This record gives sequence, structure tokens and C-alpha cells, in this order.
Amino acid sequence: MRTNIVRSESLMVSYDVVNGWTVVEIDGEVDAHTAPAIREAVINLLAEGHHHFVLDMTFVAFMDSMGLGVIVAITKRIREHEGSLRIAAASGRILRIFNLSGMQESYEIYPSAAEATQSDPSPGSLAHWPRPSPG
Repeated sequence: MRTNIVRSESLMVSYDVVNGWTVVEIDGEVDAHTAPAIREAVINLLAEGHHHFVLDMTFVAFMDSMGLGVIVAITKRIREHEGSLRIAAASGRILRIFNLSGMQESYEIYPSAAEATQSDPSPGSLAHWPRPSPG
């Protein structure tokens, strides 16, 4: 059951648990105005005991450098909890931002949340972040 955790004029963040993953769906723009709310939402979920995340960015219309910064901040927090993180990004625009920033090598990026949640989470999969996992 999808639960809304952030709702504003320009952003909606909700989550659901699928196959051991907490799928955080972001709908709207990820920028200097919305990034703090997204970060806080994920930190609250970590505090509630969620450790394995898929950031579903399928409905993100725009993302700037603050958006990339919040993903890095979230990743650090998840890593501290020996969790894991995957990105679901169907939009070519979002994928291009990851490619241009060089961050595509640091994350497991899937075309959809459904594909990202097909396999079970592996605790500590961010141990080598920001470098790709060996193997």
C-alpha cells in the first residue's frame, strides 16, 4: 500500500515496500526547493527501520545539481545503516544527468521500479560506494 510522506505544490513523495525494498516514488521537480524534503523523508524512513531503497525517479520532471546532491546525501545515510540503494529512472533526461555527472558508475540504475525490486536486497551493498562493487 503506497503511503504519501511529502505533498506540496511541486512535489509528492510516497513509498511502498516491495520484495524487501522500500520504493520511494518521487513525483515532481528535484531542486534546491524540494531536495531537503526528500532527504528528510528518506532519513525518517531509515529511522523507522527501512534500509533497502529504490528511488523511483520515473516521474521526476526536472533535476538539478541540488538533486544530485540529495541523492549523494541519502546514499551516505543508507550506507551508514548497511543498507542498499537502487535508482529507477525511465526518463532519458534523468539518465543523461547521471551520465554527465559521472554518477552512473556509482549507482545501480534500472529502467523501472519493478525491475529494481526483482532481486532481493543485499545488505552492505554500498560498502564500496562511490566506486562500483567489485565483480
